[in-house]
Amino acid sequence: QVQLMESGGGLVQAGSSLRLSCRFSGDTFNAFTLAWFRQAPELDREFVAGINRDGDATRLAGSVKGRFTISRDNAKGTTYLQMNNLQLEDTAVYFCAANRSPYIHTGDYLYWGQGAQVTVSS
Repeated sequence: QVQLMESGGGLVQAGSSLRLSCRFSGDTFNAFTLAWFRQAPELDREFVAGINRDGDATRLAGSVKGRFTISRDNAKGTTYLQMNNLQLEDTAVYFCAANRSPYIHTGDYLYWGQGAQVTVSS
């Protein structure tokens, strides 16, 4: 059974940086595409970033391009979301997701973590 566990969330000031981690377990990590989503209060969950199985292709939402970076360490079974120059509108619960697929989808992931709260203050 695939399990995903996010860590690294917190409260930061606007303009700061934060790195989220997602630890994968229960299956072969490098068989899965990984992604990060976020959900702000009263809004739908939205795709933030995705990375393919080999880590040589990524996809980012337009709202985070130039500020966020997704990466993975297949040896550690972990994916990361580096978030720089955080803005108030980045405040949300961030979810890690996984699919046994070679493609980076923006939705319909089978496995999800519990989420990590990121709060950006002015």
